[in-house]
Parts: sequence; C-alpha cells; structure tokens
Amino acid sequence: MFRAYVVDDERLAVQRLTRLLESSGRVEVVGGATDPVDALTFLREHLVDVVFLDIQMPGLTGFELLERLDRDVPVIFTTAYDRYAINAFEVNSIDYLLKPIEAERLTRALDKLERLAQPAPDVRTLARQLAAELAPARRLERIASRVGERTTVLDVARVSHFFAQDKLTFAASGGRDHVIEYTLAQLEDRLDSRRFVRIHRATIVNIAFVQELYPGVDGTLVRLKDDKKTELSVARDRVRDLKEKLGI
Repeated sequence: MFRAYVVDDERLAVQRLTRLLESSGRVEVVGGATDPVDALTFLREHLVDVVFLDIQMPGLTGFELLERLDRDVPVIFTTAYDRYAINAFEVNSIDYLLKPIEAERLTRALDKLERLAQPAPDVRTLARQLAAELAPARRLERIASRVGERTTVLDVARVSHFFAQDKLTFAASGGRDHVIEYTLAQLEDRLDSRRFVRIHRATIVNIAFVQELYPGVDGTLVRLKDDKKTELSVARDRVRDLKEKLGI
C-alpha cells in the first residue's frame, strides 16, 4: 500500500481524487490539503510514498512547494497544463494526471509508481527548471487598480467577476468595483480558465462565487455569493461552458 498525500486548492478535487485512490485498493491516503502552505508543513514532518500535487495554486504553486521541501519525494502532478510541460514531466520520469482525472489513467500512474525501483528524482531541481520554462504562462494572481496617485492591489481569487462598461473594465471585489487596465480579452488569456469563465461578451465570472443559476426573462441568470447578491446574465451560447466548469 502506498502512503499518499493529496494537494489541490479545490476541496472537491481533493475529495474526488481521495475516493479514486482509496477505491483502487492500492493506496492509503494519509492526508490532504487545499492550502499549499499547510501541505508543506505536513510533508516536512511526515514521510509519504507519493504526493499527488496540483500545479497552479494561490499562495504557492506546486513547483514552489517542491522547491521549499527539504527532501525528495515521488510526485504525480495533477494538471491542465500544455503538452510541452507534460512532455517535460515524462522525460524526467515524473507522471502526470490531466484533469478531470479518470480512474483508468490513475491506474496506469500507480503501475508506473510501482515500477520505479530507483531513488526518487531530484524534484526540487526539476521544479525550478519547469517553473522557469512556464514563467511566461503564469496566471494572474494579483491585479492593480490605479485611480489618480493611489494604487489598490487586488487578490484575483477574491474578485467575484470582471465586467466591461462605458469603455472601461472593472474588477468587482470587496463590495466595490475597481477600474483596471486589462481588457476582457486580455483577462481571458491571463486568468486561470478553471476558475474564471466568460459568460457574456461583457462579463467574466469567478465560479467560486456562483451561488445559483436560474431562468430569467431573457435567458439564464447567475446569482453570486457576494455582499450585493449580484445577478449576471449568461449568454445562451455560454451556458453549457459555465455548467461544465461548475460540474453540473
């Protein structure tokens, strides 16, 4: 039985992968975390056989977590990254699982883990190399709003939605609408596509803030879990994509 630890900033992802691993009958999941800092603390204090590790997480990326770990441990990345990064994982004998993770692919990853008789590779060095390669593709984690001589730095994860109005782009966060210098098209390229989805030509929503979908007079509406209980319109051709991102 492998002793495994699961790290993913989405709680549902941790729970689903834990169920898959335990149902395989080959893995004992000794813990999991949605906060990479908590995961780092656990891994410094406990020995495990393998870590299932998400890459893009707020606070610390998976690469940065590995760089700060003071020992090597076999890692299986859970990722939605481009093929060139995945090829790098394969060359260095570190496996990967593309999200959404399928049971059959997980079985092959466990088979590969069993076949590895050599010591664990130097994942910290590899993490630094891959982080450097992927630096241009880094997603926005913070965004600035400049008004006069004052600059407000916003945590992207706390932005409920972005919207365009009167030739300006706004980020809605903390009950306020902040003017930012990005267009919605630029935001689509830089935001984490697992968390942000374009629901209208003038709106991008953070799915973590979606509370409910319901029919309106002119189509589907979304109500957000913000202080204003904001309602947003969803374009008909974007409803399916939103539901897929929400897993419904």
